[in-house]
Amino acid sequence: MERRTDFLTFACAVLSARAEVPARHHRLLIDHLQKVADGTTDRLMVLMPPGAAKSTYGSVLFPAFWFTAHPVSDVIMACHTASLAEHFGRTTRKVITEHGKPYGLALSGDGRAAGRLALQGGGNYFAAGVRGPITGRRADLVVIDDPIKSWAEADSRVARDALDQWYRAELISRLKPRGRIVLILTRWHADDLAGRLMAGTENWTVLRLPALAEADDALGRAEGDALWPEWEDRVALQRRRAAVGERAFAALYQQAPQSASQKLFSVDAAVVLDAPPPLVAQIRGWDLAATPDGGRGDPDWTAGVKVGMTAGGDFVVLDVVRVRAGPADVERVLLNTARQDGAATQISLPQDPGQAGIWQVQSLTRALAGFPVISSPETGAKFTRAQPAAAALQSGRLRVLRAAWTDQFLAELRAFPDGDKDDQVDALARALAGVSVTPTPTRRVNLQMMGR
Repeated sequence: MERRTDFLTFACAVLSARAEVPARHHRLLIDHLQKVADGTTDRLMVLMPPGAAKSTYGSVLFPAFWFTAHPVSDVIMACHTASLAEHFGRTTRKVITEHGKPYGLALSGDGRAAGRLALQGGGNYFAAGVRGPITGRRADLVVIDDPIKSWAEADSRVARDALDQWYRAELISRLKPRGRIVLILTRWHADDLAGRLMAGTENWTVLRLPALAEADDALGRAEGDALWPEWEDRVALQRRRAAVGERAFAALYQQAPQSASQKLFSVDAAVVLDAPPPLVAQIRGWDLAATPDGGRGDPDWTAGVKVGMTAGGDFVVLDVVRVRAGPADVERVLLNTARQDGAATQISLPQDPGQAGIWQVQSLTRALAGFPVISSPETGAKFTRAQPAAAALQSGRLRVLRAAWTDQFLAELRAFPDGDKDDQVDALARALAGVSVTPTPTRRVNLQMMGR
């Protein structure tokens, strides 16, 4: 026999099969979603850190519950990729199949299409990627979950504009009168979709729950208390904070993204060594510029930053070479530096797009015959590429040798991204990426003996 219910009762009934119960923050989320189902909230924004189970409640259980209150309605689920949206669709299908009968929920026919559900009561569910094909669809409820997939996308103004355009020009036009939207996401950027919507004219109800509580916490937590200590307690979150760095933690975990104009590198936290520890791998990353210093203007530098990795996975900046020179002189500098570093040091070169970039890398690789050379295109924004280095510096996992170049190197890091030059930052990011993915643990080098 069909029975009506509230979302908390429905969620508890479904989760009891897995011996799970909603945590305190889940109950607050359930209460907000109930108001969406009741029609007292028509725009709900849910901002929580990764691992908070916000998608379990908002993107799986809630659409199924929605049909108990609105059996003849249409739901659109949108995510950063169609595959993620279809995953939520398959999971919602399973909830309806296994738990829907007492609530009058039953699927219509034997349709197995990923992300498409038809209910016997007349309801329909359609899943798609953001900017995907929703033309011709209409919705009483739209759930948008994780519309941004990566830092590179979040840092791209073109990608942010495209997502905003999709929301305003395509998605909103699919919404029926009195339709409702639930936006579930982790913040990435101050100018992401959530930031733009909160600054806009729509009246959004915002449920923001940071990983570590702040003043006036929505749950009544004391400042610094963890959101879900049974899952990840305060100590674990602080360890994660040190690992990912302040920018990533502020955005992804605290839901308070910093402006890109804020400085990325916490140079005051830098550990400067008088001598390097034993290392298991070393690499020199290059940022290439082929403009000589002709006495006019302020041309870019060619910079090579040498990084070593310890057996424990920590990093040390061992040496920095900078030169303003034309292509022929740059080639000589690379070769002389490779000879000084020795064959134990891998060389990582950036490949500019186009045929000229391919030719340049091929020419330099021939000149460096006998030395281990790798090359790859630069991908993503400079700010994004520099984040792992900034996080490692802040956590103490990236240290710097004391040398004639140290002050200038740290000064560039301190000024980034607003400084005049960023060649050393680019070279550092390339070196750190290379040594992180291509360690050579059988090649132990004592750099003190080599005088480097």
